[in-house]
Order: sequence, then C-alpha cells, then structure tokens
Amino acid sequence: MKGRVVLNKFEKIQRAINGEQQAEVPFSFWTHMPEVDRDPEKIAEATYQLYKQYDLDFIKTMNNGMYAVEDYGTQIDFSEVAAGGVAKVVETPINQYEDWKNIPELSIEEGVMNRELVHLQKLLEKVNGEVPVLITVFSPLTTAHKLSQGRINEYIQMDKEGLLHQALEKIAAVTAEFSSKAIEMGAAGIYFASQVSSYGMMGEELYKKYGVPYDMKVLEGANKGWFNTLHAHGNDIMFDTLKDYPVDVFNWHAWETLPGIKEGIDFSKKCVLGGIARMDITNENKNELRHQIYHTIVESEGKRLILSPGCGIRHPFNEDTIRFIQKVKQETEQLLWK
Repeated sequence: MKGRVVLNKFEKIQRAINGEQQAEVPFSFWTHMPEVDRDPEKIAEATYQLYKQYDLDFIKTMNNGMYAVEDYGTQIDFSEVAAGGVAKVVETPINQYEDWKNIPELSIEEGVMNRELVHLQKLLEKVNGEVPVLITVFSPLTTAHKLSQGRINEYIQMDKEGLLHQALEKIAAVTAEFSSKAIEMGAAGIYFASQVSSYGMMGEELYKKYGVPYDMKVLEGANKGWFNTLHAHGNDIMFDTLKDYPVDVFNWHAWETLPGIKEGIDFSKKCVLGGIARMDITNENKNELRHQIYHTIVESEGKRLILSPGCGIRHPFNEDTIRFIQKVKQETEQLLWK
C-alpha cells in the first residue's frame, strides 16, 4: 500500500466501516472501572485517561454492567468486580411470573439512566471532538435476563398471558429513548450488548420471538448513529440471525468461538470489531496474541476491521501486554504494507 495518509480517528473508523483498505488498522480496548463506575465525573476522567494513555481510536463507555437494572428495585453486589469478577443481582422484584406486570416505565430524566447520560456528557466534554465515543446499552432481553437472575427461559415458558412481552416493551422503550438521547448529545453510536443471543442460552426461535423485535426497537432509537455496534456475547452465537442486524459494526468473541474473522466479514458484510481473545490478554499469552493479530489483519486485508478484544478485558490488566499488542499490530502492518 503506497502513500500513507494521516487520518484523524473519526476518518479511520469511518473508512473501516466503509470497507476501505487502511495501512493502519484502528485499535481500541475497554475494561471495567469498578472503583469509579457509578460516579459520572470520576469514570469520565478515568475513561479519558485510558484513551490518552494508549492513544485509542475510539472509546467505549464502561458503564457498570448492571446499570440497566438498578432502577427496577434491585440490590446488586459489586464486591467481586475489582478482582476481575462480575456484579451480581442479589435481590430483584422479579420472583414469580406475575411480577413482570409490575415492571415500571423508567425515565431518562431521572435515576440511573440520567446518571449515565451525565457520565456521557462529562466524557464528551473531556474528549472535545478528538475521538468517537460509543455508549454501552443492553438488549431488552439481556436486561430481563439480569432482572430474572438467570431464569429468563423459565419465564418465557410461563408466558401464556404475555406479561413478559409487556415488560420487554417497557424496557425497550426506555432503552431506545436513552440511545436516541445519547446520540443526540454526541455519541457516535451505541454498543448494543446482547448477552443471551447464543445457542447455549436459548433456542433461536425463542430469540426471534423474545429478543429480535425488542432489539429492533432499540436500534431504531439509535438510527441516527453512524457507528452502531452489535456485541454478541458468549460462545456459539446465533450468527445467522444476528449478521443482518441494522448496525455498522459486528463484535463477538472471535478466536474464542466461531465464526472466524474473514467468515464474519464475508457473511455479515459488516466491519468487524475484534480479533483478539480477551483471556489471552489476561493470561499474557504472547504467542497466541501474535498469532491472532497477524492472522486477523492478514485475513481482513486491512479492510472492514477494527482490532480489539472480543469483549471487555478483565480488570486489572498488565500495561505491558497492551503495549505488546500495539507493537505486533504495527509490525504486522509494516510487513504487509511497507
């Protein structure tokens, strides 16, 4: 590739989405910030500093993973996150099927939804147009799954009266409104995280009934974004259902589960965000990381790729490992396009 052109971060991401070949593949990563993630000012500052430290090509907000259920009357244990664990719902208003009819209609003008919009606003002010920002939102069925403490399949089987559908309508409405407002404020798009769209979680027909319609409502709310990204969490994802979602970028746990990188690009016709197995970052497996980065860039030919882990990397992480990833990316680019 001749004549490298210096691009700003917006141009790099836009070219990746458009399928234009690039000599420098965009790169980013994200990690939980458990000490500060419920304080808008502190997490905005920590996120900005992470971006500056590693010169990332876009920022994904790392709202705490339970923010979408906080305002429904849950109690959440965050104690394990700082050591690399996950937050857990320990008390929920959903203890029997009939409880779904009592799900309230939340407002983005108050409570946790408003707190996370303040978080976004403070981050956008710090960024000041330097870099695209994605805000994390969860699919409505993912939110319902968390509210149910993992019993969502049981409630689906009980849903003869349609109470779960009614609850999902309410969850989708506030999630869509939140997404629309975030993009209006200046977010480049949403990072739409679906944690139940895998064959290990439920059958594909059930997901098409209880997941897809409400996913579409949220994505319609985000339709003014130019960098909307679908994150399909977990192993054995429902690729054939998800590949046609109306998003710009597709992110899954590539190198940990199928499809492969080129397969994902070819069949989805989308820009892929990924190419690095996150646990190899945590475990500092340098040979595996080199192999993944090299083959990901080679298979993409520098097109339709934003290099990243398949999901958030565990907190804390080793800075040297991130620097190694950046070095291997640069070395691979020089080999291919010197």
